Amino acid sequence: MNSTDGNLLLTTEDAAPVTMVNPKGSSSFLLIGDHAGKRVPSRLGSLGLDELELARHIGWDIGVGELGALLTDRLDAVFVRQTYSRLVIDCNRSPSQHDVIASISDGTVVPGNAVLSAAEVAARFAEIHEPYHAAIAAELARRDAAGSATTIVALHSFTPAMRGAAPGAERPWHIGVLHDGGDTGFAHALLDVLCEEQDLVTGDNEPYRMDLIDYTIPRHAYPARPYAEIEIRQDLLGSPDQCAAWADRLARVLPTALARLRRG
Repeated sequence: MNSTDGNLLLTTEDAAPVTMVNPKGSSSFLLIGDHAGKRVPSRLGSLGLDELELARHIGWDIGVGELGALLTDRLDAVFVRQTYSRLVIDCNRSPSQHDVIASISDGTVVPGNAVLSAAEVAARFAEIHEPYHAAIAAELARRDAAGSATTIVALHSFTPAMRGAAPGAERPWHIGVLHDGGDTGFAHALLDVLCEEQDLVTGDNEPYRMDLIDYTIPRHAYPARPYAEIEIRQDLLGSPDQCAAWADRLARVLPTALARLRRG
């Protein structure tokens, strides 16, 4: 890539926008991480933010990159993960969503997103958003051509409380399962299995519900591919040991849910 071309966003010094972890994985689960990365392309500096802001939940889904890598190893699954911060462009938003490139997020103004030309917006889509979704689509097409069944599991994490939340407004859920249209059978089976875990508070479409805001699952799973979007509270993914414990748990409950679904 020619880093002197003013129409390009990413330079030869920047990482690829998407990584396929364990691309030869044999599992029927396809793991995806829309917000797994927090890099900012070198041409964008720091988007006008300091490192503490970029490291907050507004910049990425804390813990998901490590969780996905560990779960990939435990399940022998493929993990498709995004490299760049959701503040550069949110790969779980459609081009028509107003916050696909957010100018403010959870009370933080993002100066680098304040005034963008059409060409600058187009570059973020062309070099980050579209390659990520193309990678997911290509992997699904490969599996379909091979006659392999696939269940998509989107990995996300959520902040225990939004900035400025009133006392007592902390989110009580340890994990949530999001679902809406398409084939929701696996999501409901996973909810049932998680609700049997006595030490967990499990949310059904909590703390968010899947709706028209979500983009990745509707684009790649609807109308008939089984899926679940998982949200884990970020204070439970703050250390390597916590990520490993969640990987162990998910490596147990995901196959259990899929087996129940297949038994009917």
